[in-house]
Amino acid sequence: MKSYQRIINSDAYFMSRCLELAKKGLGNTYPNPLVGCVIVHKNIIISEGWHKKSGEKHAESEAIGMLIDKNILKKSVLYVNLEPCSHYGKTSPCVDLIIKMKIPRVVIGSEDPNNKVNGEGIKKLREANCNVKVGVLKKKCLELNKRFFTFHKKKRPYIILKWAESKDGFIAPKVKSPFWLTNSYSKQIVHKLRSEEDSILIGVQTAIDDNPKLTTRLWSGKNPKRIIIDPNNRMLKNSNIENTPAETYILKKKNGSNISENNCLNFIDPINEILSFLHKKKIQSVLIEGGAKTISFFIVQKIWDEALVFKTNNQIKKGIRAPKIKIKESNKTRIEGDTLIRVLNI
Repeated sequence: MKSYQRIINSDAYFMSRCLELAKKGLGNTYPNPLVGCVIVHKNIIISEGWHKKSGEKHAESEAIGMLIDKNILKKSVLYVNLEPCSHYGKTSPCVDLIIKMKIPRVVIGSEDPNNKVNGEGIKKLREANCNVKVGVLKKKCLELNKRFFTFHKKKRPYIILKWAESKDGFIAPKVKSPFWLTNSYSKQIVHKLRSEEDSILIGVQTAIDDNPKLTTRLWSGKNPKRIIIDPNNRMLKNSNIENTPAETYILKKKNGSNISENNCLNFIDPINEILSFLHKKKIQSVLIEGGAKTISFFIVQKIWDEALVFKTNNQIKKGIRAPKIKIKESNKTRIEGDTLIRVLNI
């Protein structure tokens, strides 16, 4: 904790600490957002907290609870990257606790788009004569909770496309068998990425060709929910997906015999039907890992938020061409001989 150390009086500085704390909950707070909180007295951080897991204490409650002498709160400032909740859920409203503790000033990074909050927390604080400032490091706050904001504002999950491609622009050889382009470090990074997302999606052809597990076995973290697009019921029996424990949805096409099953779609407007299904299941993010046809389908429809492309030095010469996207701005990370390129759809 960066506490008990005299620092510059800066709302941005303290908000950046909130963001650092919030990141510690990545992958563990679904369906809740990532939230960090610091309490400052005379330019000194005297307490910190972050939301660790759904159902457990919210960041504000944790930070307040850590203080033995609560009277100091009457002369302190509370910083939080997301508007404090104003409704009852698994925990009581943070706004009520802040008002009860008579904290005179609250600095908020961004408003909460959830219909249960959506400005009500800020309104209640101001009605209680609390000095409220909103929008400090707003862009960074929105980026941190991009999954949460996309889910509530666009009524769909945050969509991440992911693939690996060879130096000569192929995603796989024509021979239908599992084929690894990336090195062992990149594989581990992929499993880390999976642990951070709510779900992972592939087409049935990838499930047949690669027989993947779609788990996080190379990284310490939760397994994402697995989504398989299988309109014609081609999924193989005794596959790795069937034989490994993780929540799984196999999306089939409706017919006379399965019309009552809730994982059956019309497949008239496949992408929007799939995204609507995921939204109903309260899935806030989806990592689309393949294959090339499935990924390209989302690219052509221009329905994606982020792409993660692993470039390798290996060459295939003949095979399945990698998906194509226009790269305007990107962030590159070297992973031994591989390069991870992150592209935002802006």
